[in-house]
Amino acid sequence: MIRNVVATSLLLILCLGTFTVQAQQVQWLSWDEASEIVAQGTDKKVFVDVYTDWCGWCKRMDKDTFQNAEVAEYMSENFLMVKLDGEAKENIDYQGRTFKFVASGRRGYHELAAALLRGRLSYPTVVFLDESMNLITPVPGYQKPEPFLNIARYFGDNIFKEKDWKTYSGQK
Repeated sequence: MIRNVVATSLLLILCLGTFTVQAQQVQWLSWDEASEIVAQGTDKKVFVDVYTDWCGWCKRMDKDTFQNAEVAEYMSENFLMVKLDGEAKENIDYQGRTFKFVASGRRGYHELAAALLRGRLSYPTVVFLDESMNLITPVPGYQKPEPFLNIARYFGDNIFKEKDWKTYSGQK
């Protein structure tokens, strides 16, 4: 009898283990994909994660912040999510201009990354754009999930139109 209870319990645990709830994940878009969606009309703002392949903090932010269930849910509901390699080689059209890769030093940089980051090539930097892909602001540096959500809500919920950052965040 005890063996049957143990066997049944193990079977139940194994079965329940196969029905795990899948956390929402961010669906990353290319710049061109996001541009097409914006051109068709959307009520979502655009979020750009500017990264490089060699950036350890970029990888950590991907893992710790963007894979956080609460972050992924909020961002997916409120933004078109774009990944932009700050050293990408392909040309990108934006606001009537073609941005290109610029060879510089050992690596180089992409002109669009430089424009969005206002000339401060620091990785990771996230960029918030409005629904027409106009620049709102870049936010440099690694962010943990909770502080990141605070920043994302400030722009995603249009709080930035009514309150300055210091008032919103409680900074003195």
